[in-house]
Amino acid sequence: MSNHHPATAGKPCIKIVYCPRCNWLPRSTWMAQELLHTFADTVGQVALVPAEQGGTFEIWVGDQLLWERRRDGGFPEVKILKQRVRDLVAPGRELGHLDR
Repeated sequence: MSNHHPATAGKPCIKIVYCPRCNWLPRSTWMAQELLHTFADTVGQVALVPAEQGGTFEIWVGDQLLWERRRDGGFPEVKILKQRVRDLVAPGRELGHLDR
């Protein structure tokens, strides 16, 4: 049995891996909501994944690590996050006021 819905076929999936013990679920949920609002027609899903290792915060687009809290210095501003996601999933797409 396949877990792929026809509407998501071929569209990239975004994973937000967060530390539940650090209380990063609200931040992760907000980021997922922002990404879905902007890229609903472009991505297959945005998944929230509780991390097993404490202090983890990562954002993946497919198998590409887009953001890692330690490597990239904290949490992304939503503008930066959306620009990075756009550059991967919809290059050339205008993000309106976020690109100014």
